[in-house]
Amino acid sequence: MLLSIIFERSWRTGEVPEDGRKANVTLVFEKAKKEDSGNYRPVSLTSIPGKVIEQLILDVISKHVEEKKVIRSGQHGFTKGKSCLTNMIAFYDGVTVE
Repeated sequence: MLLSIIFERSWRTGEVPEDGRKANVTLVFEKAKKEDSGNYRPVSLTSIPGKVIEQLILDVISKHVEEKKVIRSGQHGFTKGKSCLTNMIAFYDGVTVE
C-alpha cells in the first residue's frame, strides 16, 4: 500500500523520491591480489521501493513502445532480445539475398 502511495505521488509530481535516487556504492573483490585496486568493481546498492518503481515504469514504457511500434524492427541497439550479433546477421542476410 505504501509503495502505491509513493508511486502515485511520484507519477503526479513527476519527481522521484530522494531515497529512490540515492545509492550506497561498495567495492566487490573479483580476483588476484587484494592490494590492486583494479581487482575491485563498484556495486550500487539502491532502495527496494526505488527498484520496484523503476520496474513498473519500465513495464509501462515497454508496453507503449511495443503497442505503438515506436521502434522499427531494424533497431537492434538497446532492444531486448537483439544485439550487435543479430544486427550483423540481419545485414548479412540482406546483402546475400539472391
